[in-house]
Amino acid sequence: MSNTGEEGLLTLEPLMDAIREALEQTGWELSGLQKTTSHQFEGRWEGESTRSAYLFFHLPDGSEEVSMDVYLDETSRGLTGNLALVVGLVPLGEVESVQSALTALSAVSATRITPEYRRPLTLRFRVSDVTQDCALAETEVRFKVRIPRRAIRTGAEAITDFVTDVVDSFAHILESGDVRRLLVDAGDGLHG
Repeated sequence: MSNTGEEGLLTLEPLMDAIREALEQTGWELSGLQKTTSHQFEGRWEGESTRSAYLFFHLPDGSEEVSMDVYLDETSRGLTGNLALVVGLVPLGEVESVQSALTALSAVSATRITPEYRRPLTLRFRVSDVTQDCALAETEVRFKVRIPRRAIRTGAEAITDFVTDVVDSFAHILESGDVRRLLVDAGDGLHG
């Protein structure tokens, strides 16, 4: 693999390859890949150029309601990205309290993912049309982990260690009672 070693991962493709290889080693399979390049910006980002990659993964024997998304970005300021465990939850009408659910899911993330990582959390609600009963809104949680810059600077081996740690954390998240009670299909979980 190029652009690794003492210099770390310097461009998008080697980082993407390192993450993909590490995820595939842990049993996740690539569902899709999208790469984009943007050159035309106005305003604050005028003159900038970015390249991004989105990788989507699933487990071959796992629930369709559980997947992983990877977002990577290469800008003039360097490489950034995150891994996200995406979990389909019960419809909004079955969630007792949005605030309680968000509090519980945040607590699960805080106790299952290494505290040294930045750990954003997103709870989404979606209706297919504005006339749909909101109680039937699809609910999704994204447990995100930002890729540490030091891992990117160190190289592929550090990325593999990071990905392995995060995948293990995601497995523990799915074993949590607070998550399992909200899963659309609590029988499948991570490993089917």
